[in-house]
Amino acid sequence: MTETPIGLRPKPRAAIERMAPYHPPTSGRVGAMRLDFNENTVGCSPKALERLKQALTGELLATYPEYEAVREKAAAFFGVGADQMTFCDGTDEGIHILIQTYVEAGDEVVMTWPAYPMLRFYAQVAGAEPVLVPYCEPDLAFPLDELLAAIGPKTRAVLVANPNNPTGGAIGLADIERILEKAAGAAVLIDEAYFEFYGVTALDLLPRYPNLFVSRTFSKTYGLAGLRVGCLFSQAENMALVRKGQSPYSVNVLAAACVTAAIEDQEYVRGYVREVLEAREELLAALRRLDIPYWPTEANFVLVHLGDKASRVVEGLAARGIRVRDRGKERVGAVRFTVGTREQTAQLIAAVEELL
Repeated sequence: MTETPIGLRPKPRAAIERMAPYHPPTSGRVGAMRLDFNENTVGCSPKALERLKQALTGELLATYPEYEAVREKAAAFFGVGADQMTFCDGTDEGIHILIQTYVEAGDEVVMTWPAYPMLRFYAQVAGAEPVLVPYCEPDLAFPLDELLAAIGPKTRAVLVANPNNPTGGAIGLADIERILEKAAGAAVLIDEAYFEFYGVTALDLLPRYPNLFVSRTFSKTYGLAGLRVGCLFSQAENMALVRKGQSPYSVNVLAAACVTAAIEDQEYVRGYVREVLEAREELLAALRRLDIPYWPTEANFVLVHLGDKASRVVEGLAARGIRVRDRGKERVGAVRFTVGTREQTAQLIAAVEELL
């Protein structure tokens, strides 16, 4: 029997009604070769895993997390003060708390496009107006002049992923400084999710630019995507404001316990990065041999153009247990390959060659 509803359904904010839902294709990935989400493809540091096992006690799980000692160690590693950073629930929360601190409904948030979808997502949640600056054709070069021209009086935030996802391209510090200077008074976020593969960071610019924010994640190189932990950096005065609007316990106790072990095991990090960079060169050489166009990349993934063969290749790889990402919604015929180990890359190349 259907009951008669009592009262009225609450009306959502107009910004939420206007948004399209975001559904990342994350099902059915366990046990597959994960070359679709740019994660670490072999797992986290054994030392981080051991720390997790040690931390996994009933008492710890019953306790709210404590961040002070962990933040001190992480800050020392990143070369900043503990008051210049905050842990966040992945890069996503870093973007969220920056937007909610500095952006009002109706403000403009400038970003390149295509880019990490959460940059646009949180601007829309805030009721802001995302100003999307397309990458330059045909090589998807960073649209610096166009981005600078898009920054105006209503701009309250500028969001730049460096290197960018899904294009793979990156910019240098001189270009970042031009953006910071043009957007004086607005919050400028440089998302460095793929820093370890690129090696260029804006963290050294923090003392000079009071409008600079930098985000890092432990979801990629460090292999802790399942624990959801990242960092947001800025000058101490900014971080004090950002923390006012952040949940005091947004990063779970297990993530906090593992972060220092992951940071301390730089031998593991350097070894994994070296393996991926060598595998990336092998993949690019194979793409040239197979006459498959691709765009230059500074990250652990490559965006390729497969044209009308894209769907067939993506589905064929999935049938072989290899997951890659169809980026046809942003660019028709485009597919993104995460770069894993050389062995995984060899399997990917062989499968693609067979399908073509």
